Amino acid sequence: MFSPSIQHLIEEKSGSFLIPASRIAFVQADNPLYHAFLILTKVKYSKIPVLDKDRKVVGLLSLTMITDEMLKVDKISIDPLNELKVQDVMQTDFDKINFVQTTLETQLHLLVDNAFLPVVDDRGIFQGLLTRREWIKAFNYVVHTYDNHYQVQEIKDTNSQSLINTK
Repeated sequence: MFSPSIQHLIEEKSGSFLIPASRIAFVQADNPLYHAFLILTKVKYSKIPVLDKDRKVVGLLSLTMITDEMLKVDKISIDPLNELKVQDVMQTDFDKINFVQTTLETQLHLLVDNAFLPVVDDRGIFQGLLTRREWIKAFNYVVHTYDNHYQVQEIKDTNSQSLINTK
């Protein structure tokens, strides 16, 4: 459980955590693989969300997933780019969150193993991405401004040394 004072400071920044869907490169599940290859090559992201026609996140796609399809035992073939669709290659087992239903602590735990998390609304519609980078920026804010918001007083007891926060 987060310290209430730390949670308060993180929540001050939590509105800036979301990178809105309008700023995110994505592909649709039924796009040809060559289209996804071009997008991933141009935007220089390591992985992007895959949406269906209803704008629901149905997968994630990386350049590595595409190139794995192109690599043959004795050559590199571009044929799979024309033959396959994104849905044939995409990762379908992934974490996603709903801000309303997910605690800050859960978000942080999920970002340990994920560079980003797709964010969906109550209907499952893609809203944007929560990135590890934005969380680290919030943590940076907390560690650099904590003393401006709280007075920390050292309390010693016979069993251990602990700190108490007062506002």
